[in-house]
Amino acid sequence: MITRDDIKIECIQGDISKQEDMTAIVNAANAQLQTGGGVAGAIHRAAGPGLAEECEPMAPIKPGEAVISGAHELPNEYVIHCLGPVYGRDEPSDQLLADCYKNALEIAEEHEIKTIAFPAISTGAFGYPVKEAAGVAFTTIKDLLPKLESVKNIRFVLYSNDALDVHQQVMNKIFDQD
Repeated sequence: MITRDDIKIECIQGDISKQEDMTAIVNAANAQLQTGGGVAGAIHRAAGPGLAEECEPMAPIKPGEAVISGAHELPNEYVIHCLGPVYGRDEPSDQLLADCYKNALEIAEEHEIKTIAFPAISTGAFGYPVKEAAGVAFTTIKDLLPKLESVKNIRFVLYSNDALDVHQQVMNKIFDQD
């Protein structure tokens, strides 16, 4: 865990759909904002069918875009849906991935959300290498910290211990360069 500008940034291993202490969770969504595999599937299964119904009129979204919905049967207030880039297809992938984090945090600020949990966007079926994706995520967050007023806790919820280890190493490297 790291604290900068009174904002706590942490990485844990776990299930993004079970973050009871977070006001918002971020969905690594597909363009249609519907259930799928990985993070989107876990979130939609836990939220129930109301989430897909609420999201339908907001779709499709483009890579880098983010939209917000209620959380339905999840233990959170909101779900922020981001469409990450497909690595090697959606270019420039680093900028589109950075836009996911930037746009999600801007939406969190607009809704005065204090706590937000992110998955490792684009690193599953979309093929983004975990270390490079973590670098984009933490660099983007570090650049945005001075502008954040509402957000006080940013959590990365990683599915595997390997992803957790990589994210912690990258986070420490990026934030120790102050």
